Amino acid sequence: MYELSVALQNPKAVITLVVLFLAVGLFISSALAPELVGILSVSLLIASGVLSPQKALAGFGSPALITLMGLFVVSAALFRSGALDRLRELIASDSIRTPKRLIALLGLVVAPISGVIPNTPVVASLLPVVEAWCRRRCVSPSRVLLPLSFATLLGGTLTLLGSSVNLLVSDISEQLGYGSLELFSFTQIGIPIWLVGTLYLLFAPQSFLPDRGRDNNELGQNIDQIGYFTEVTIPSDSNLVGQSLHNSRLQRRFDVDVLELQRGKERFFPPLADRKIEPEDRLLLRVTRGDLLRLQQEHTVQLAQESLDEAGSRKSLNQIEEGQKTVEVLLPAGSTLAGASLRELRFRQRHNSTVLALRRGQQTVQERLGKAILREGDVLLLQAPIDSIRGLQASNDLLVLDQLENDLPTVRRKPIAIGIAIGMLAIPTLTSLPLVASVLLAVIAMVVGGCLRPGEVQRSIRLDVILLLGSLSSFSVAIQNTGLADALARTLEHFLEGLPIYSSLVVIFLATTVFTQVISNAASVALLAPVAIQLSPGLNLPPTALLLTVLFGASQSFLTPMGYQTNLMVFAPGRYSFLDVTRYGAGLTLIMTLLVPALIIWKYS
Repeated sequence: MYELSVALQNPKAVITLVVLFLAVGLFISSALAPELVGILSVSLLIASGVLSPQKALAGFGSPALITLMGLFVVSAALFRSGALDRLRELIASDSIRTPKRLIALLGLVVAPISGVIPNTPVVASLLPVVEAWCRRRCVSPSRVLLPLSFATLLGGTLTLLGSSVNLLVSDISEQLGYGSLELFSFTQIGIPIWLVGTLYLLFAPQSFLPDRGRDNNELGQNIDQIGYFTEVTIPSDSNLVGQSLHNSRLQRRFDVDVLELQRGKERFFPPLADRKIEPEDRLLLRVTRGDLLRLQQEHTVQLAQESLDEAGSRKSLNQIEEGQKTVEVLLPAGSTLAGASLRELRFRQRHNSTVLALRRGQQTVQERLGKAILREGDVLLLQAPIDSIRGLQASNDLLVLDQLENDLPTVRRKPIAIGIAIGMLAIPTLTSLPLVASVLLAVIAMVVGGCLRPGEVQRSIRLDVILLLGSLSSFSVAIQNTGLADALARTLEHFLEGLPIYSSLVVIFLATTVFTQVISNAASVALLAPVAIQLSPGLNLPPTALLLTVLFGASQSFLTPMGYQTNLMVFAPGRYSFLDVTRYGAGLTLIMTLLVPALIIWKYS
């Protein structure tokens, strides 16, 4: 602690620590979007004089960040051109009949793909395919969706391109004077991790993955059988008026559960079967996606969040459908829409989309749809024109889960896209051309080759990720320049004194893993990497070994739904509870905690 107290005599170190605690608090509370926290932090470091603007903003012009921007474009071109169509066909084939076979395919095929394509679009592309497989095979989605997410996380550490965190570590290493990482710098460690992790996915006890579908007697039916919640009103000319819910067409023709009836200021809860329906009643329904879309053809109910058109008349369900498409969208981690209601957001006016229903894992939504507070992981069923849906695809606050077939240029471009991607990986490996140049050339080749429209280049870049990574790299520089990294490292070194090298790496790995569950993995890397590097002389290991310990610790996000974006993406469709993720991921986390330090010592000692 003496070293830390000496370092805190430097006013710039104190300011850096205050900004650091402020950022961590904002990350944990989610009061601001992660990228806004990063921008706030870098602006405070500049305003207080801790860093010059050139040093603080150097991360935005780093080769690693430019490489990531190009990689977003290349990935979008691969998906638009149908490069994963063969994989989709393989999942749907008769050879994949059991959950174990599907998990084997995810681990042995999908995971390596995630080594060269960011895992978020991989999961977004395959999620509807896996859900359809579950319906055909009468398997609960909860049996296979977490393995899908975990497989992409395992594959993300195979190459430098597998994750944005990998590129951030490369950028931090270069800024601190240790040189950038190469494309296959940690592949030698990543391959055993991938293989051992895949074995865990295959042989982990089935009891770790709850059978949510079977518990609700939903196998063979639509996977959102109990998940969608919507609100309808009864118009005065509806033929439901005067009928009891039990005898009405609403429950005779559709698989609908009425969770609440609102009549003026009164609210009635089940049992409601014998209650007569009156004009202007509001019904909170639980309904399948298929039945909800069939309800749109009925003139007997109207959407409760219906708006007024230019003529002032109400838009009924069937009127909204004309010329529009129905899609599912997910609120990802860090969405600025979380914490507000649809009414507060003026969602329809803001996105030119009508929210038909909401799905929230296993939880029941008892609020009125317009007043329900949105949460990360919520799935909204929207109706909107195609152009509006394409606009949503460019949003960082919503992730469109359905594939828009018209967005694919043509399957004839598939060989071109795959060839360009292979060339992008091969050229920097076989020649002295820097990786960033190879990726940027691939971007131009994708556009010239017709695999991606010029207007889609900007849409494909995740601006929130770019802003977060570019700003967080300034933290690493500030912690290093103010002496905090050295002081914290010396304090940690005293704590680790007397421990073998392996045990010390286990502590660093586990600390990074736990820290990643609380804040974003990018933030944990930016804060812990400069501290870990200072431990290298005492542990008799090169700085790269400590960097990779932090990198793999931040990449093993298996304990919570918020630990990584893909975990959150499968959380609601799989109807998991929070502890489901922890139960299934704890064993894998333990294995990686023991395995990763051993592999790093094997390579670097």
